[in-house]
Amino acid sequence: MGTPRKIVIDPVTRVEGHGKVTLHLDEAGEVTEARFHIVEFRGFERFIRGRMYWEAPIVIQRLCGICPVSHHLAAAKAMDMVVGVDRLTPTAEKLRRLMHYGQILQSNALHIFHLASPDLLFGFDAPPEQRNIIAVLNQYPEIGKWAIFIRKFGQEVIKATGGRKIHPTTAVPGGVTQNLAVADRDALRAQVDQIVDWCRAALVHHLGFVEANPALHRDFASFPSNYLSLVGQGGAMDLYDGRLHAIDAAGATLLDAPPADYVSHFAEEVRNWSYLKFPYLRSLGREAGWYRVGPLAQVNVCTSIGTPLAEAARRDFMATGGGAPVHATLAYHWARLIVLLHCAEVIRDLLFDDDLQGNELMATGTRRETGIACVEAPRGTLIHHYTVDDKDQITSANIIVSTTNNNEAMNRAVAKVAREELSGRDITEGLLNHIEVAIRAYDPCLSCATHALGQMPLMVTLLDHEGHEIAKGVKQ
Repeated sequence: MGTPRKIVIDPVTRVEGHGKVTLHLDEAGEVTEARFHIVEFRGFERFIRGRMYWEAPIVIQRLCGICPVSHHLAAAKAMDMVVGVDRLTPTAEKLRRLMHYGQILQSNALHIFHLASPDLLFGFDAPPEQRNIIAVLNQYPEIGKWAIFIRKFGQEVIKATGGRKIHPTTAVPGGVTQNLAVADRDALRAQVDQIVDWCRAALVHHLGFVEANPALHRDFASFPSNYLSLVGQGGAMDLYDGRLHAIDAAGATLLDAPPADYVSHFAEEVRNWSYLKFPYLRSLGREAGWYRVGPLAQVNVCTSIGTPLAEAARRDFMATGGGAPVHATLAYHWARLIVLLHCAEVIRDLLFDDDLQGNELMATGTRRETGIACVEAPRGTLIHHYTVDDKDQITSANIIVSTTNNNEAMNRAVAKVAREELSGRDITEGLLNHIEVAIRAYDPCLSCATHALGQMPLMVTLLDHEGHEIAKGVKQ
C-alpha cells in the first residue's frame, strides 16, 4: 500500500483559456476525486454596467479572440430587442447569418485540425512533442492544407461581413452598418466550392478513424445525458436563431421555449472550487437537470439539416444510435465536422443571394428595457441577457456561454476517464493526456465562461529586489 496522492494537470493544453485538473488517489492508487477547475476570471458582466446599450456588441466580444463573432451577434440580437426590432431587414438578417456561419466554420476548423487532430492522428499516448499542428503539417500535408485554408476562408467571410477578421463592428442594434461588397462576394464565390469539397473530404477522413476505433469511439469518456440546442422551424438545425430545445437521453423533448423565457427554465449553481457556474434545467433539478451543448447536441437535437451533404451525414451519424441520441464523447468531433460541412454549404447558398447587396440595413421599433438573445456558438448554446435604464445605460448583464453549459459534463468526463484509465496504474504523461483528450472534445473556451460569486478579493504582495516579501494586503 502506498500513500494518498494528489496529481495536478496545470495547465490543460490545446484549449482556449486557462484551466487545470486535480486528481486525488487513495493508498491503493484508486482515483477518489477528479475535478476540472477553471482558474481564470474575467468580469465582463460587471465591466459592461454603465455603458451605453449600443456599445454592448463591440465591448462584450472582447471576452474572446477565438469566438468574438458569437458574442458580437448575441449582444446585437439582445439589443435588437431593446430597440424594439423583432424582425431585421432581409439584408441585415442574411449578412449577420453569413458572418455567423463564417465564424463557426473557422472556429470548428481551428479546433478539429489544430487542437484535436494530433490526438486522433498520432494517438493519445504519442510523445508530447508530436502532438501539435506542426507535426500534423509535416506528416499529413493534406490535413494541414485543410487546417490552414478552411479556417482562412472563414476568417475572410468574417472580414467581408464584419469589417475585420477579429472583433467585427458591423452588427448594431436594429441591423447592420454595411452590406456585402460585390468584390468581396465574388472573391468568396470563387473559393467556396473548394471549401465545401475540403470539408466533405475531412469528414470522410474522420469516418475512417471512427471505423478503425469503434470501441474507443463508443466508450471513451462517454455517458448518457440531456442535450440543449437552438432549432429552427420544424426542428431543423439553425445556428443563428430559433427556439431553445432540450431532449433527454432517449430523445424525448424536455423543453421547447423562446430564448426570452430562459430565466424560467434554467438555474445556475455555484461551487466554491471553480469560477464556472453549473447550469441545469429547473424542471429536473440540479442532480438530473444538467445537459450537454455544442456540435454533439446540435446534431442530436435537430430533426434535419437544411443542406444536402450535411443532412446525409447527419442521417449516417444518427443511424449509429439507432435514431436515438449519440452519447459518445468522441462523437463531438464527428458532429463538429458535420456542422463544418453544413456551414460551408450555407455560406455557398448565401453568397448567391442578392439580398446581401441590399441597401435597407436598419429597422426601428418601440424601446424596451430588457434584451435577451441566443445563438449557437461554435461550442454550443450562448445566451446574453441585459437590462437598460431610461438613460440608455446597461444596468445588468448575464452571459451563459457554451462552456458554462458543458461544465457538469466536462467534470463527469474527467472523472470517468480518471477512474477507468488511471486507477491502480503507474501514472504517465500519456495517461494524463487521456484526461485532456476528454476535455478537448468539448472545445472549451475557458476565458469566456468565468463568473465569480459575491466579492472577489484583490491580493497584493510587495517584494524587494531579492524577492523577499515586504508586505501583503487584501482588498475586498
